[in-house]
Amino acid sequence: MERVAGGLKDKKALFITLEGVEGSGKSSLLNFLKKILKKKGFSLKLFRDPGSTQVGEKIRQILLDKKSKISPHTELLLYLAARTQLIEEKLKKALRDYDIVICDRFYDSTVVYQGYGLGLKIAQSLALKFCWGIKPDLTIVLDTDIKKGLSRIKNKDRIEKRPLDFHQRLKKGYYKLAKKEPGRIKLIKKESLEEIFKEAEEIVEKFLKRWKRKF
Repeated sequence: MERVAGGLKDKKALFITLEGVEGSGKSSLLNFLKKILKKKGFSLKLFRDPGSTQVGEKIRQILLDKKSKISPHTELLLYLAARTQLIEEKLKKALRDYDIVICDRFYDSTVVYQGYGLGLKIAQSLALKFCWGIKPDLTIVLDTDIKKGLSRIKNKDRIEKRPLDFHQRLKKGYYKLAKKEPGRIKLIKKESLEEIFKEAEEIVEKFLKRWKRKF
C-alpha cells in the first residue's frame, strides 16, 4: 500500500484517534465529538479498536474476559489481528468515503499497553507494521489521574484489573509518545468532562482549519 497522507492514496477523511488510560473518559469524548461534528455538517464514521467487526468483537471479548489466561505475546497478536480485520474490512473504505473518521484507540494503544505496559520490545515495530501504512492525522490522549480513572470503573475487565504499576507505565508511555510526535499527539490534562470537551473541541477546530483537504 502506498503511504500517502496517512497510508491511502485516495484517502479523503481526517483520521482522528482517541487514547488514554483506563477510565479517562474516551467514550464520553467520542460521543461529544460525534455530536458537534455532525452539527457542523461533516459526514462521520466511528470505530473502536479492538472491535467494530464481527471478528474484532469476538477477539475483544477474549481479550477483556477476566477468565481469559493470555500470555503477553498472544495478547499482542490478538490486538494486531483485530486491528488488521478492522482496517481491511471497514477502515480503508471509511477513510475514502467520509469526511472524518474517529477511532476509539488504534496502534498507539499497542505501543503503550503491550510495549510500555507489558515490556514487549517488539510491540512498537509490529504495531507500525500491522497498521498497513494507515496513520492517524490527529490523536487526542486523555491524561487523567490513574487512581481516579480506575475508581470510576465498577466492573473491571482483564486489562483494568492489572496492578497499579502497570497503569502507571501506560501513563509514562503516552507521555513519551506525545513528546516524540507533538504535531499529531495532543495531551489533555483535565479531570472534568466539561473541561475535556472544551479543550478537545478547540484542538479539533484548530486542526480542521489547518487541514488542507476540502470536505
